[in-house]
Amino acid sequence: MPDFKLPFKLYIDASGDGLGASLHQIQIINDKPVRGPIYFISRQIKPTEARYGASQMECLCLVWAFKKLNYSLEGCVFEVLTDCTTVKSLSNMKTPNRHTLRWQMAIQEYRGNMTIVHKDCNIHKNADGHYKIILIILLMFQMKLPHRSP
Repeated sequence: MPDFKLPFKLYIDASGDGLGASLHQIQIINDKPVRGPIYFISRQIKPTEARYGASQMECLCLVWAFKKLNYSLEGCVFEVLTDCTTVKSLSNMKTPNRHTLRWQMAIQEYRGNMTIVHKDCNIHKNADGHYKIILIILLMFQMKLPHRSP
């Protein structure tokens, strides 16, 4: 169960297949800090989004995660962890295009409570694996492939 007085960690990741995010929190259990997952979310990208570059996809992922997890993040202190440096500079871009400007406006309400941290892609696995597993399951249902047990 999340404790809204403690900070959260939001891991985001995007690829040409989909968007994924996971919300975690470090809680004290038996006098030991334990990081536990709160939510895992993912979705496939839309046909128009498939034309976005990697940086745009990561920014889209951040805004999408904020919309989905707004009820958990609103008013709370949290850290966003991403493997894309563009996300870290999203709110400070001087000459944004129309997508970036819209995304800047979408994250404004969180500016005082969030910190965006760049994490090397070899270390950043939290959101990545979870959304890929979910995407495989979604694709199986869409393609009506029989599920095989190992």
